[in-house]
This record gives sequence, C-alpha cells and structure tokens, in this order.
Amino acid sequence: MTRFAAPFLSIVLLALLLGVWQISVHDTQPAAGMDPEYAKLMGLQATAGKSAIPTPLDVAAKLVQAIRDPFYDHGPNDKGIGIQLAYSLGRVLLGFGLAMIVAVPLGFLIGMSPLMGAALNPFIQVLKPISPLAWMPLALYTIKDSDQSAIFVIFICSVWPMLVNTAFGVSGVRREWLNVARTLEVGPLRRALRVILPAAAPTIFTGMRISIGIAWLVIVAAEMLVGGTGIGYFVWNQWNNLSLADILMGILLIGVVGMALDRALAAAATSVAWRE
Repeated sequence: MTRFAAPFLSIVLLALLLGVWQISVHDTQPAAGMDPEYAKLMGLQATAGKSAIPTPLDVAAKLVQAIRDPFYDHGPNDKGIGIQLAYSLGRVLLGFGLAMIVAVPLGFLIGMSPLMGAALNPFIQVLKPISPLAWMPLALYTIKDSDQSAIFVIFICSVWPMLVNTAFGVSGVRREWLNVARTLEVGPLRRALRVILPAAAPTIFTGMRISIGIAWLVIVAAEMLVGGTGIGYFVWNQWNNLSLADILMGILLIGVVGMALDRALAAAATSVAWRE
C-alpha cells in the first residue's frame, strides 16, 4: 500500500497545483481587446477575459505541438525542441565525461595520499567556489568557439563534486580491509581496483549525481549567454519572441530531463551499493 501512496499523492498535488494555476490565471486582469498579433506571439488566444499569462492548457498545447515534430530544422533560429535538447545533452555529457576522466583518478590520488591531499587542498578550496559562468569570458577569449566554451564550463562545474566525493570515499575505506589486502600482498593497482573502488563506488556515484545536476543547471545559463542552439538558447529566444507559453514549456522540459538524468545516476549508485 505504501508503495503506491507516494505516486498517488504526487498526482494529487500536481492536479492541485495545476488547478490553482488555472484559477489564478483567470482571476488576473483580463486581456480583453488584446492586440491579435501580440496574443499570437504570447501563444494565447486574443479573446475577452483571457489573461496574458499562459494557462496549463496553453502550455500543454505548445508541448503537444513541439512533440509532434521535435526534430525539424527551419534555420538557425527555428529548430525543433528535440534538436535543442540533443545539443544541450551532448554538451553536458561531453563536459561531464571529461570531468569524470580527470576527477576520479585525481580523487583516488588525493584519497590514498594524505600528502597530496594536503598539497592540493588549497587549490581546490580556492577554485571550487568560483561560479562556472565566471570562466565563460575567459573560455570564449582563449578557445574562440562557443560550443567548446560551453563544454569547458560544464567540465569546470562537474569536476569539483566528483573530485571531493571520490577523495572522501577513497579515504574512508576501512583500514582493516586495506590491511587484509596488504597481508595477502595485493599490489597497489589491484588493491585500488578490487578493494578501494568497490568500497568507494557509492560515494563516487553520489558525486557524479551532484555533478550532473549542476551541469544541467549551468548549461541552460551558458547557452543563454553564447546563443546558437540548446534548450537555454531556446528559452531565451522565446523570451525575445514574447512567447511565454513556449518559455514555460521549455522550463518544464528542463525539469523533466534533469530529473531523468538524476534518476539514471541514482539507479547506477543503487546498483553498486552494498550492505554489511
């Protein structure tokens, strides 16, 4: 019974939220006499009693329209929502993958060597709090490519959670397990792969889960700055077009994709978790 209670409650809360949204929109100042062209840009019908704020039905209509043909390409400023999401996901996964290649081995080194941890800690503490977007102007100046600059920013924001969590997980491996490995004369590489990695894997995946969430959040802002393609650019472009319904649809899709990425890594973390 408890298994189905949470999904049922989520559906009830969603229905309540949509109902409040629908009612509150209709209770706002009506847009009677709204200019038809302006209403069309906003994704609304120019009818009396209609608010300038999109209703859930307006957003749903936009979503259905976008899903029907998600991969059309009518030029630089008119691409399907599937293409926009694919560009954003590609940048995020590439930057995240590069960060993983750097952060996990370096985290192992820091976790296994207190000396290296103490030596690198000042650099980590100085660089970690810097906003990823603060690197964007420097990246654009040096790399001179908006796509690669966005990937670099994703790399920067993804490195730190993975690095810190990997180091924490590796340093937290039980001493008795390591002592048994030494007693059995297990070599350093095999000890790292057969003892430390499985023990630290849940913590490492937790860092990855945090990183992918931050990366998906940052790519939206980065694409608003550099333009071109991506879901962030789509939202900004729809703001320039004054299409609030499209903006809300984009925000909804950002949330859904972010949740899917988080759940995928959560499932991976669960698969490598172990119990005493």
